Amino acid sequence: AGGAYSPDPALAAGQAFRAALAKALAGSGAQVAGEVVRGTAPARAAELAGVQSAPVADQIDYMPQESDNYVAEVLARNTALASGKPGSFGGGTEADREAVDRLGVPTQGMLITGASGLSLRNQVSTVQLAAVVAAITNGANTALRAGLAGLPIAGLSGTLDSRYTEENQDGAGLVRAKTGTLNTVTALTGYVVTAENRLLVFSFVANGLQDSTAQARAAADRAATALAGCGCR
Repeated sequence: AGGAYSPDPALAAGQAFRAALAKALAGSGAQVAGEVVRGTAPARAAELAGVQSAPVADQIDYMPQESDNYVAEVLARNTALASGKPGSFGGGTEADREAVDRLGVPTQGMLITGASGLSLRNQVSTVQLAAVVAAITNGANTALRAGLAGLPIAGLSGTLDSRYTEENQDGAGLVRAKTGTLNTVTALTGYVVTAENRLLVFSFVANGLQDSTAQARAAADRAATALAGCGCR
């Protein structure tokens, strides 16, 4: 997702509303006076409008489908608040690390400095990423099954809908995986079920790329397709 983070989203929303209102009233003779400031609502204030967010389950489905960085950060902060931590960058990353640790994922060497995945200081290995998918898919913890529905399907949905359509067509409909892309990094982590009904978990990460993200992405797609057609036993 693009755009800059606001240090004060509530105030930024108020300022955006004021600017939009002033633009809408331009030429009408009416003016918007004053600036947007923080205040205290009166005890008997009337609610003019309200909006509720989507349920957490829907957000969990949406985030991996669309690789939405903002939603990932919000989910991390909500997890932090639910576990008694501050709803901050630090609280979110601490909550994430504790969650994967409870799943039995090896955390040695893991460094999470931003829950959205945009931080260049994040250090998460393919072994750790694959271990998370294994925990979701092995059936030991039924509460984790909700994480399966959000994984994009090759050639059909989410961030994989335009992949596996020309090259690697054999993987279409079989590969389910979360994508990851930065300027010099591409990743693909998920699972396939082979013709022998074996569930295989995988994680491919290419670092230090220079103008070759597309080639590295295609290589990851080929590798996942090969796993889907694996004849090994």
